[in-house]
Order: sequence, then structure tokens, then C-alpha cells
Amino acid sequence: MTTNTKLQVVSTDQAPAAIGPYSQAIKLGGLIFTSGQIPLDASGVLVEGGIEEQTHQVFKNVKAVLAEAGASLNDVVKATVFLKDMNQFAIVNGIYESYFGAHKPARSAVEVARLPKDVLVEIEVISSTNVE
Repeated sequence: MTTNTKLQVVSTDQAPAAIGPYSQAIKLGGLIFTSGQIPLDASGVLVEGGIEEQTHQVFKNVKAVLAEAGASLNDVVKATVFLKDMNQFAIVNGIYESYFGAHKPARSAVEVARLPKDVLVEIEVISSTNVE
């Protein structure tokens, strides 16, 4: 992590590097704002497979970025899920639930016309490092 005034830029090699002029996440006080994570592996290669494989990779990336910032999925207070096809919502929702378990952060899920690199799913989260 590097520090820029009050904002801390979060960066880990355990998730894909940003593919544009943004950070993997920003930490401000006790809050962490991740950029949308897409299903690229840590080396930046798109994972093979469909919505299931892509969603699992997205969660792997989210977990890695949160860990670098000192948090976990249990600290997430809000998630936003972007889907290329809302017909795949039930599949994504089941995988989502398997990662969050009993923890139920606030969430939005929206269908979008297109995602970076034509992936099927992207997820961003807001987390706290102060959740008890």
C-alpha cells in the first residue's frame, strides 16, 4: 500500500493489476473502496469457462484486494454486481452466497450492455476495517 495524503492506494500482486488509470482499491480511514474486479487471474489472463468460473475468479480477486487492505469478505458493507446477462443472476447469486455465508452486506445487481474485456461479471465492494 502506498499513501497519498489521507488516501491509501491498495495494490497487491495477488489480483490482476489495474488495466487503466485507477487503483485496485482506495482506503480512506476505516473504509475500503475496491474497483470493479473482473475474472482475470493475478497475471492478467482472462479465466477460461463460463459464468461460474468467472464469478469464482472475481471473488478470488476481491478477497486478495481486501486482504491487502486488512479486511475480508466478512467486513464488506456493500457490494455491487454487474452482469452481462441478468438470466445468469441465480447462478451468480448462489456463488455469491457461498462466499458470504450468513454475512449479508447491502447489494445492488444490475445488467449492463458490456463489461471490460467482454467478461460476464464484475463486482465491486465497500468494506470496513472496523467491523466487529
